[in-house]
Amino acid sequence: MSAPLVVTREQILDYRRHVAGLDERRPLESATVRKAAWAGLQDSVPKSALLSLTARLQGVDADTWTASELQQVWGPRYTTYVIASCDRAIFTLGRHPLETRTQKRATQLADQLETFLSGRTLTYREAGQAIGVHPSALRYAATTGRVLIRWEGSGPPLVWTVPQPEMSPEDARKELLRRHLRILGPGTIESFATWAGVKTRAASIAVNDLHDELIPVRTPLGEAWFTASDEDDLRATRSHSAPARLLPSGDSYFLLWGEDRSLVVPDETLRRRLWTPRVWPGAVLVDGEIVGTWRRSRNTVTITAWKRLSESRRREVAAEAEVFPLPTAAEGVRVVWDGVNAAQT
Repeated sequence: MSAPLVVTREQILDYRRHVAGLDERRPLESATVRKAAWAGLQDSVPKSALLSLTARLQGVDADTWTASELQQVWGPRYTTYVIASCDRAIFTLGRHPLETRTQKRATQLADQLETFLSGRTLTYREAGQAIGVHPSALRYAATTGRVLIRWEGSGPPLVWTVPQPEMSPEDARKELLRRHLRILGPGTIESFATWAGVKTRAASIAVNDLHDELIPVRTPLGEAWFTASDEDDLRATRSHSAPARLLPSGDSYFLLWGEDRSLVVPDETLRRRLWTPRVWPGAVLVDGEIVGTWRRSRNTVTITAWKRLSESRRREVAAEAEVFPLPTAAEGVRVVWDGVNAAQT
């Protein structure tokens, strides 16, 4: 085993912004859409996935998330995700349980759902009641890769079944680990298990199976793993970061738990403002650092910065909010500043 590659906080965050596409928006194309959704786009807060796409791609509109290149599933941690259609196996079978009893439960639920729906699309409430289970229990069938959903942000999600992907759960789990390390690396068995919503044993097996592709890394938080193919990207020095980005609740850039959060936001008091006990706010990214939070109520976006921002940066932040591709965008977006910047408005 070679000596660990030693990396700094600045290198890690610089790398993550770069691979996440947050430094520069790319044209809206099938390939760039897939890259924007490389680690999945959490969509458990209405329109979050759409706004994650907006932070990374040019020309996103209110219907982009419904494009044929994208699908909605119950993904990591059984939450609502928008993923690339060709990646369905990775975000579903990649989380298929190892335990025989739990596997059987997932398969039986998918079988029951397929038999009842018989090609139809219904609300999960109707489907769950019809087969005699709580509607939320249908989420456990998602790890078979046979269940798709559509949730618009109001009302119950629609649900239907599709053929199971051909990829094996083992290969899907390894690729899911690659995705995690590519977007949120360096990482550990524990960080992957928490992010993916799998048991520690399954995460450990994935790391062991992928061992020949990994290198040891020493971060400010301790020992971790990283993909050898991405080492040059991690080592690279970049001088450019976007002036501002508004990242929605649950965006992959700050979808972290435990001590991993301290790397992104070192101040414990500020961490509590971003990762709240209930629904997380969005994050305000300025010059490569998270400097505040934001929330939206219809067309009003309230921005709470943790420090005073220059007039030019305030304009950049406001401009990000003003181009949100929401269904009501034609009404215009109202930006309200709160906290230390409120007096400047």
